[in-house]
Amino acid sequence: MKIKMLFAFITLISLSFFFASCSKKKEETTTVKTKTQSQVLQAPEVPAGQIHAAHILIMYKGSMRAPASVTRSKEEAHKLAKDVLKKIKDGADFAEMARLYSDGPSKVRGGDLRTFGRGAMVKPFEDAAFSLKKGEVSGIVETKFGFHIIKRL
Repeated sequence: MKIKMLFAFITLISLSFFFASCSKKKEETTTVKTKTQSQVLQAPEVPAGQIHAAHILIMYKGSMRAPASVTRSKEEAHKLAKDVLKKIKDGADFAEMARLYSDGPSKVRGGDLRTFGRGAMVKPFEDAAFSLKKGEVSGIVETKFGFHIIKRL
């Protein structure tokens, strides 16, 4: 009888430690998830001499690096860029417009180009991007890649 009681007592203590450690692991996991979500929501630090920007690129047939799937004319691309810019000025979300309309590879990130310094982009793009204040959206900027709409983040 004493052995059964001792065995039950040891089992009870073991289970208590087990559940306590599981609870602690759950708390640690929750803390990590919360911290990661906070980090994602914070804007990245911009190194000195660099800016953070996003863009929407509307390519046309014959523009540099345009894939064969891009069949619109230069005039059609310019009109589309004007239409997209109007939507943004009327309050449409820039990132959503980039996902919907951009032909550039950054479209999956809402057009986010991350940070870059002078000399990293073609001159007309660079000049327009660096002239913007945080939160401002450019007009249409033409480069050899097509028509861009740029937002300084």
